[in-house]
Amino acid sequence: MKIVMLDRNSIGFDIDVDFFANLGEFEHHNTTDAETSKRLIKDAEVVIFNKTKMNEEMLQAAPNVKLLCVTATGFDNIDLEYAKKRGIAACNIKDYSTPAVVQHTFALALSVLEKLNYYDDYVKSGAYSNQLGFSHFEKTYFELQGKTWGIIGLGNIGKGVAKVAEAFGCKVIFYSASGSNSTTDYERVDFDTLCRESDILSLHCPLSDKTREIMNMDAFRKMKKTAILINVARGPVINENDLYTALTEGLIGGAGLDVLSKEPMEKTNPLAQIKDSDKLIITPHMAWASVEARTRCMEEVYKNIEAFVNGEIRNRLDL
Repeated sequence: MKIVMLDRNSIGFDIDVDFFANLGEFEHHNTTDAETSKRLIKDAEVVIFNKTKMNEEMLQAAPNVKLLCVTATGFDNIDLEYAKKRGIAACNIKDYSTPAVVQHTFALALSVLEKLNYYDDYVKSGAYSNQLGFSHFEKTYFELQGKTWGIIGLGNIGKGVAKVAEAFGCKVIFYSASGSNSTTDYERVDFDTLCRESDILSLHCPLSDKTREIMNMDAFRKMKKTAILINVARGPVINENDLYTALTEGLIGGAGLDVLSKEPMEKTNPLAQIKDSDKLIITPHMAWASVEARTRCMEEVYKNIEAFVNGEIRNRLDL
């Protein structure tokens, strides 16, 4: 069996992938354009990929392919209709990055909440050494204890965030964009209530017609002026022009983002104009990428291929 891995660099070169050779002939390649990818997978039976588009044109160049293994949760980059017609199986991976994303959610929230960039700069600039008193708290911040943490998207990541928020002493409320989450572990509220009551509002929802730009000017006007917005879901769930206005006009207290509408971030994105990291902190879509998460990612792909070889169904999309 020939296994070809594309987008090798998307998983990081500090993560071992050579163990895939235990399953058959294995080769891996870094980011490639469409034409190069077509050439590389022409003899492959299994293709491991992330961002490469497995559309009809691409798959026609791979007449032997039997299994597509996406190193992510979504199947967005696969032409599922064509794959079904060809009898090509498709596998994803689930929950591999949950601990990392939960952790990063709080890293973003606490950085903005406690104005850590300002205080670190204050010390390192020498200002702290030159002052008379032992303490400095020019920029005020509040405790999480007793505050309300709102969540959109109470899946595994959302539940993980809720659990940690409770440990900090927060009251947790959530909004179900799909309307299908009936859990009683936390208080379910309507969207307006979520916006009005949340001191921290974190987004963990999939992108859909119901969540696209759900955070817009109307929502920001309903939020507390001290509220902090965290997005580790998908960039387009926020209208970034509206967020820029909300932050620069003081409609909300701050925001922490790990995802953007277009990635890498476009230079024309209005949020790039905000240089105050106590108001806005942006990380480059790396919440998922702890060493442990990326290792689990590859291990899960390996198990998917192994199961396929053994005639077992594991993380397979029913085509």
